Amino acid sequence: MSTNEPAPAPAAPSHFIHQIIDEHNRTGRFEGRVQTRFPPEPNGYLHIGHAKSICLNFGTALKYGGKCNLRFDDTNPSKEEQEYVDSIMEDVRWLGFQWDGIYYASDYFEQLYQWSEDLIKKGLAYVCDLTADQMREYRGSLTKPGKNSPFRDRSVEENLDLFRRMRAGEFPDGSRTLRAKIDMASPNVNLRDPVMYRIMRAHHHRTGDAWCIYATYDWAHGESDSIEKITHSICTLEFENHRPLYEWFVQSLGIYVPQQIEFARLNLTYTMMSKRKLLELVAGKHVHGWDDPRMPTISGLRRRGYTPESLRAFCERIGVSKFNGLIDMSWLEESLRADLNKRANRVLGVLRPLKVVIENFPKGQVEELEAINNPEDASAGTRKVPFSREIYIERDDFREDPPKQFFRLAPGREVRLRYAYFLKCESVVKDPATGEVTELRCTYDPATKGGNSPDGRKVKGTIHWVSASTAVKAEVRLYDHLFSKPEPEDVPEGESYLTNLNPNSLEVLPEVPIEPSVANAKVGDRFQFERLGYFVVDHDTKPGKLVFNRAVTLADTWAKIEKKK
Repeated sequence: MSTNEPAPAPAAPSHFIHQIIDEHNRTGRFEGRVQTRFPPEPNGYLHIGHAKSICLNFGTALKYGGKCNLRFDDTNPSKEEQEYVDSIMEDVRWLGFQWDGIYYASDYFEQLYQWSEDLIKKGLAYVCDLTADQMREYRGSLTKPGKNSPFRDRSVEENLDLFRRMRAGEFPDGSRTLRAKIDMASPNVNLRDPVMYRIMRAHHHRTGDAWCIYATYDWAHGESDSIEKITHSICTLEFENHRPLYEWFVQSLGIYVPQQIEFARLNLTYTMMSKRKLLELVAGKHVHGWDDPRMPTISGLRRRGYTPESLRAFCERIGVSKFNGLIDMSWLEESLRADLNKRANRVLGVLRPLKVVIENFPKGQVEELEAINNPEDASAGTRKVPFSREIYIERDDFREDPPKQFFRLAPGREVRLRYAYFLKCESVVKDPATGEVTELRCTYDPATKGGNSPDGRKVKGTIHWVSASTAVKAEVRLYDHLFSKPEPEDVPEGESYLTNLNPNSLEVLPEVPIEPSVANAKVGDRFQFERLGYFVVDHDTKPGKLVFNRAVTLADTWAKIEKKK
């Protein structure tokens, strides 16, 4: 179970969904009840878009003192697995929510079947023998009305007989369907005799082989809402045109009618939100599983280092609307920075080390310096950081020929070492074969302990470092966007979105020196590597081998300057 604090109710002012609920409460439509549900299909892992829906449905129930069910829309067994059911429950709990009831559409298979027979008896459903291709042809288009199936006028008796034989398994897969009899000339194509059942022999993760006909989403969804007495069936905008069908089904049966409300789904830059395409990425080994930290799945974000609090804050910030838009990934990253800035302890680590020998520091001596764990949280206290003659600094913090506005280390220049002393570069050691700088020879000023000079001289640059003799070596994984374009599906006709995969989305640094305070860090522990970003201990960590994932970078003024050049 999650140990996170309870998720907060959405902040005022209320968005349009809550305004609808307020009006229902004022008029007494649902007698003041608020009952929502989160109804995922267990055919993949949940992603950040589902997090928005989870926060909305569970958050709405919390706001109004109502209830929220978790219901699995498990009507397509060929794509559904228990693994996905388990992962969905874990994700909902991790986000900080707890359902009031857990249900499955498969709980209602018998009731759905009986209601189908009721519609047949009312002359509102029929068995159709058209193939899928023929059905598409008969359906027409947005500008052309459809035409009736030649099987539309079968008698009630014949339809009942055929439907019962469909259930009994007498017909091949795909050979017949049960369709609602509505209006093949309707301007809303969803009302042109939609399919309610199809024949499909597939093993179901809960009902086994008890059924060989399975309800479609449009048929099962509204009826499931009705059975559970859902008051507000909140779904994404693509189902707006399905709402008349949703209402037609429940009203034709004469059963309880919930209110369907649609909102815009989340679209995020550099991200793919299609579960089908996310599955393609996993199956094609373009990523290392559903929880790859480059994936937009909740499990991937969790592994990358995101907190439930940051995801909830992000979902609250982007709000709820009726208009589809594209949210910049920076909004999500900013939510994580804001959260981890308050909760993550600081440590010193050097991603791309350059060795420094401090020639006037005593050989073999190790000095312990006082360092603040978290300047945003006084209760986090302090720690001791070892300092010695040989240290590592970030290679990017040295320039042999520094440009303007570069205030870090260079020959003859002085910088401040974080928590330590002023350091001056005296000379440079290079590889004679390549000319690459391999070592710096420096001196330090013992009078500047803590980073201040008694003579009042100023230095503009402060850099991080790690003592070479006491450093813990860890594998560090640096992640970038999985796709190189803000809209991954923006490709020329005939090309695949896979052409926009970013070949540099993962960089592995095998031996990164980090201060020894992280030696006993546990999986899931988060830190700010000062000046480098926020990092989390990955579950690939083993005794004697730490593995860190970078969750998000820190703002870097010099990086912005370099980018402009």
